[in-house]
Amino acid sequence: MFNGKFISAIIVSAGSSSRMKSSISKQLMLLGEKTVIENTVEKFKKCELFDEIIVVCPTGDETLYKELLGKDVKIVGGGATRQQSVYNGVNISSDGCEIVVIHDGARPLIHITDIVKVIKDGVDYGASTLAVPVKDTVKIVRGGKVVDTPNRSELYAVQTPQVFYKRKYMQAYVNAQSMNLEFTDDCQLIESIGGVIHITEGRYSNIKITTPEDIYIAEELLKRGDDI
Repeated sequence: MFNGKFISAIIVSAGSSSRMKSSISKQLMLLGEKTVIENTVEKFKKCELFDEIIVVCPTGDETLYKELLGKDVKIVGGGATRQQSVYNGVNISSDGCEIVVIHDGARPLIHITDIVKVIKDGVDYGASTLAVPVKDTVKIVRGGKVVDTPNRSELYAVQTPQVFYKRKYMQAYVNAQSMNLEFTDDCQLIESIGGVIHITEGRYSNIKITTPEDIYIAEELLKRGDDI
């Protein structure tokens, strides 16, 4: 399907989890019988498209993550920002890597079929991300007042995985560093050098665990047993 391309998964799990209001990082919270990060990595192992899986963890937790995830997963410490953390993961990918598939460690409910779809689109179009149409009306607010209402039909909520050619990602990263640009979304990084991002429609169940109620929602979705 991918003409023998070397594909690396970069699973980013280095966030501070400040919005969880817990002493335990969200990636290490239990979801079912396993931690969030174990659930996430398991999906990528089952996908069987990856030549390597790299997990970016909080600096200092490398040994813990290695023990948790196994010897077949590469572990690297994160940086001060998401952009730096993703780079740390991409930077240790194998020399032969052609495609990087960047995913949030806190999105454990990703469907394997969607991983395959977004990789195919990323290879075909050069860059792709999972996304879903926005359900709610969105307002642009400044100083506590609504200043604009974008057309909802044109709005998508971007998820992960996000798929790029490694050489394009590295080009965009070097450019951002030279211009002191910092992005919280990897697609923005590619867009900053004129890259066009293809949208692969995903599922609303591919939630990112960010706040305490997200764990309860994820547990209910996991019980449905339709996540593979």
